[in-house]
This record gives sequence, C-alpha cells and structure tokens, in this order.
Amino acid sequence: MITKNPGHWDFHGGIHRPDCKSLSAGKYLGKLPLPDTLVLPLQQHIGAMAEPVVEVGDRVLKGQTIARVTEYIGAPIHAPTSGIITAIEERPVPHPSGLSAPCIVLKTDGKDEWDELPEPLPYFDDLDPSLLRERIRWAGIVGLGGAAFPTSVKVNHGPDRPIQTLVINGAECEPYITCDDLLMREQADRIVEGIKVLLYVVDAGECLIGIEDNKPEAIAAMRKAVAESGLRDVQVVQVPTRYPMGGEKQLIKVLTGKEVPSNGIPSEVGVICVNVATAAAVTDAVMAGRPLLSRLVTVTGEGVNNPGNLEVPFGSFMSQVIEQAGGYSDKAHKLILGGPMMGFTLGDDELPVTKGSNCLLVASREEAPDPDKAMPCIRCGKCVEACPAQLLPQQLYWYARAKDFDKTQEYNLFDCIECGCCSWVCPSHIPLVQYYRFAKTETWALEKEKQQAEDARRRHEARVERLERLERERKARLRQKKEALEKKTAAGGKDPKKAAVEAAMKRVAEKKARQAKTETASEESS
Repeated sequence: MITKNPGHWDFHGGIHRPDCKSLSAGKYLGKLPLPDTLVLPLQQHIGAMAEPVVEVGDRVLKGQTIARVTEYIGAPIHAPTSGIITAIEERPVPHPSGLSAPCIVLKTDGKDEWDELPEPLPYFDDLDPSLLRERIRWAGIVGLGGAAFPTSVKVNHGPDRPIQTLVINGAECEPYITCDDLLMREQADRIVEGIKVLLYVVDAGECLIGIEDNKPEAIAAMRKAVAESGLRDVQVVQVPTRYPMGGEKQLIKVLTGKEVPSNGIPSEVGVICVNVATAAAVTDAVMAGRPLLSRLVTVTGEGVNNPGNLEVPFGSFMSQVIEQAGGYSDKAHKLILGGPMMGFTLGDDELPVTKGSNCLLVASREEAPDPDKAMPCIRCGKCVEACPAQLLPQQLYWYARAKDFDKTQEYNLFDCIECGCCSWVCPSHIPLVQYYRFAKTETWALEKEKQQAEDARRRHEARVERLERLERERKARLRQKKEALEKKTAAGGKDPKKAAVEAAMKRVAEKKARQAKTETASEESS
C-alpha cells in the first residue's frame, strides 16, 4: 500500500519560533583530534546498562567491544580508538540530575589501530533479515536523533505487525541544531544506502523521507541521491517548518495520516520511524562492518566563537569540542546539551560526548535568559492549544504538583514527548515540562518498587510451595512403604521388624540353652 499525498496531513498544536540555524548550517569544522583520554559511560541508550568485558590494564583496539548487553533492550559500547583501559569507575555524565555513573576510562595511544572487524555485507538481499538485525545490534546503533533507543529493537517487529511504511526523519525541528542537515547535504548517498538495508530488514513497501522546508539544500541532495540509487517507492517529502515536526508521532501523522495510539508505538499502525543519522550508521555497520564510534555534533550559539558541526569520537570531553569550535566568546552564559526546547543545562563542560549528544548550545543571556519567577496558573488554555500530543497540560501540572501520580497516568502522562511547547507559551512562566519529568521519574520509581515487592512475593510463594511439595513427597514415600508392607503381610509374608525380633529372641534362647548344657556337663564331670 502506497501512501497517497504524503505530507498533506497536519498535527495538533506546535509552535513557530526562530530556528536560529543559520549560525551553524552547512558548516563542517572537521573531525575532533583524538583526545588523550576518553570517558565512555556504560549507559548511553534507553534500556539495560552495558556490562564491561575488559579490565583495568587491558589494551584495546579501535572498534573492539568493551561493554556488552545481555538484556533485549540495550546496545554494546566499543572503543573509539586504541589504547589502555585505565579505570572502570563512577564519573560525571551528561544527565539532568548532574550525578555520576559507571564509565570506562580509555587512555588513547595515538595509534588508532583497528580491531578485526566482521565481514562487510554489501550484497545482503539473500541474507536472513535477522542476521542484519544482529549486525545492527552488534554495532551498538541507537537512535541518533536524541532518543537513543536501540535500533535493532525498533526494527524487530513481529509477524503480527507487518510494516507498510518506513519513515526517515530528517525534519530536525529543534532550533539551532543542524547536524542532520549537514549530513543530508554532504552524505546523502550514505543515508540512502542505509535506507536500502532498513527497507529489506523491515520488509516495508514504501519509504517516506520527511524534511522541513527550511532545509532546501538537504532536500535537493536527498532527492538526487534517491533518484540515482534506483530505489522505487521512496519519496523525499517537504514538510512545513513547525516545532515539533520531528517528533516521531507528529511526523508520522503528517506523512501518512496515521495516528499512533496513546501509549502505543508506530509499528502498531504499520510504520517504523528512523533518524537520518541512524540510517547512515546502519550503512557503516552492514556495508563496512564498522560499529558506531562517533557522531556529528552541532556546536552553536552566540557564546561560541566559531559555530559549526564536528565529527566527535564518543567519550571526548565537551570542553575539547567547544575549544575546537573556537572556544567560548564573551557572550557565553549557559551550556545546554541539546536544543533550547528539549535540552537541559549543564553545570560543567568536563563531561563526555555520548551517542545521544547531538548539540552543544553555548547560549548568550539573550538566547537563554534565566527563567522568570513562576506565577499561578490562570487556566488560559494556551498550553492545551500548543500541545502536539493533544494532552491537558494544566491538569497534568496540578496532579504532578500534588504528587497524584495515578491521576497523571489517567491523563496519559507518558504520551508527553517533553517538547516544551506548553512551557514556551505559558504566560505564567510555569516550568511545566519539569513537573512532567518529575512525575515520570517518580512513577517509574514507584513501579520499580512495586515490581521488586511483587518479585519478592513470588519468590516467597515459590519457596513455600517448594517446601510444601517436598513435605508432600516425603509423606507420599512413607505412605507407599507402609502400603507395600501391608500388602506383603496380607500375602502371608512376615513383617521384617517382627521377623528380626523373633530371630534375635531365638538366638538368645539358643545361647541360653548352650550355656545350660555346658553347666550341666561340668557338674557331671565333677
């Protein structure tokens, strides 16, 4: 089934705000030189934390797996270059909490020696799609648009959910960020090769590439690459520039007209959505046998001297990235990881770049002013009008503030994509998204406690059942022995215990008789 008139639908809400992309659009600042030390967090994705498979003192090679995952939802970590493992310890990581997390520290040796890599698979048409999914999993590929969800899991749909449409997300709607724009301009062929692989893996009948209309060079480059590839049923669709057009559900609605259900995922409506940078990483994994070791990062804002985009190895410090972009200007006020809408402020630049780090925004005071004091909600309804997920933000705010987390779930808290539209339009300057993040975190914590309690209850019940079963089996064995004895006795046999007593008594009697006989003989002889 081919989608008719893709891009002619619309989604509810959203906002128009200055995109501020001209600062870095089309500017490639090259590759960041290899730092002396790389810090690689074990949690760079949604899902289970990776487990180290190396020890302190080990020498590793570029592309070598240094942390693996055993859970289904997860992604391994690879060494971005060769060097020595100097520590496996807690280090500060880029997270809103500002806390530390387990990391592998790699001292680079400057040799950049590659590990032995798996065989490239340029001719994959005859391969089982599961082999390609396993290659994507081995490569550690996650969503590079910012969500960092393991790609191997996303493309692993069951036979009960056939995929009609593969959506490639090139919207890049967040203000300031231009790394996807540059990738589409300069490496459109690489993206298209990844699309070929993904179409084969998910067995989709069509592919729609959605790009906002403020990126004409990217649109032209992608259309040329698609035309030259010979791919059929692949369309590059120009969509309106409106935030958050790049939201997965919003882009799917605009391109296909399909509504992803509440608390649902796109595969439920026959769609899978993948970022353009993720598609390019799939090309590297399948066509070249290379794992994900680096990514394009936008460094922008009035607070940096030379805004642009750099290729950055994972584990590099953000301070080094900013230095490569000309360093801080005298306007630097805040360092934000991500864009101004969905990003969060960092208190330090000595933090590692991870798979989800798509932008470092060094904002001036004008670009990111300190928040105004929050005032009471006036129930104006502007947040409702702006919400692209069609939620009731003010109700979520009241319940989150009151810590009534059951109610927040009734109002579909987890449909919130934390885009920040509600906070942007709120005349009372209420940090609505912060309340929703708080409510989600608390809900997850409560659910985890409930699950732990449920697991403990099940373990206790299993232990009680096991002890009762052993007792029942013991009693059954005794009962069987008793029944067997009774049957033997009834058949004319003797009770073994009784027979043993009789034999003992007989031996005693015989002994007494012999003693009496001996005594009598002695008396007669005397």
